[in-house]
Amino acid sequence: MNKNYLFSALIIGSALFWQSCGSKDGAKQQQGAAPGERAVPVTTTTVEKQIVSGIKTYPASVVPLQEADLLAEVSGYVTKIYVADGATVKQGQPLYEIDRIRYQAAVDQAKANLEIARANLLRVEKDLTRYQTLAEQDAIAKQTLDYALTDVSNQKAQVQAAQAALTTAQTNLGRSIIRAPFSGAVGISQVRTGALVSPGTTLLNTISAIDPIAVEFQISEREISEFAAYQSGKSSTEISVSLPDRSTYTHAGKIATIDRAVDPTTGRLKVRASFSNPQNDLRAGMNLTMNVRSTSATEQLVIPFKAVQDQLGVYNVYVVNDSSQAEIRPVELGLKLQDKVVVNSGVEAGDRIVVDGILNVRSGAKVVEKEPETSKQ
Repeated sequence: MNKNYLFSALIIGSALFWQSCGSKDGAKQQQGAAPGERAVPVTTTTVEKQIVSGIKTYPASVVPLQEADLLAEVSGYVTKIYVADGATVKQGQPLYEIDRIRYQAAVDQAKANLEIARANLLRVEKDLTRYQTLAEQDAIAKQTLDYALTDVSNQKAQVQAAQAALTTAQTNLGRSIIRAPFSGAVGISQVRTGALVSPGTTLLNTISAIDPIAVEFQISEREISEFAAYQSGKSSTEISVSLPDRSTYTHAGKIATIDRAVDPTTGRLKVRASFSNPQNDLRAGMNLTMNVRSTSATEQLVIPFKAVQDQLGVYNVYVVNDSSQAEIRPVELGLKLQDKVVVNSGVEAGDRIVVDGILNVRSGAKVVEKEPETSKQ
């Protein structure tokens, strides 16, 4: 019994010893497999500097170079509408008529009053001439001559008043027809025939110039000198817009105006480009994408676009330090160049960054250059 007991104890002890050794070895193996101690194979590249040329895009909207509300200038009923809703019109073209017969009658009456005033003036002038002759012969009292002079002065004033009344009547008659102040397109009429309108308050329609037309967008403070050079002609560029259906508008544009001041809340500056619009394809209020071809005046930092990680609008890259460890760096991106992108800040020329294998990399992890794949025979 004692021998069997000792033999069994020896076997159990040996088993526990080997189990303990095996557990330690397994723990060491698991510890060695931790990501922090194992180099991650990646592909890297070096940040370069070069003159870049590419397309910058900006959200934009169509704005008429001229736009005006058409208001009634006299009171009365709308008697005629000369154009259809949305029609293209030329400067001076009649659009609406307001109770023209009434204002024509006022003109005719003013003309008659003017003729009466002129006839009365002629009469008192003749009387004055006759009295002056008699006064030279001392045949009338001096008071009579004074009255005659006063009558002439009063009647001249009456003529001027009648002339002013005629001018007012003619002006109202002219304003009874609303004309296009410039060439463009009208919108949908706000009134119909028979509507009663009041001067200065009743909106009849809105007219907008359509050719040329403006497209407005906003640039950053850093781009002011670049766009000022485009406007002055010191630097050339190509400007186009993409329509809401993603097609490119056929006519090219040019920088026409740069706003006077930067918006302090956004740090942005409004820029206006002018486009030919013969077919009225660009309509006021449309949302477009402005495309501006840009060539840098100096060398810029350039990296592959796939090296960039986008985390909720924050862009990062992994920079490999001298210890072959990956460090995450936030970067500010600039111009997109096909498969590359300009970096405005965050890295420097000569930095080595991770391009492929980013998903397996963590900040502080060791990395190793991935061996190039050989094609299988």
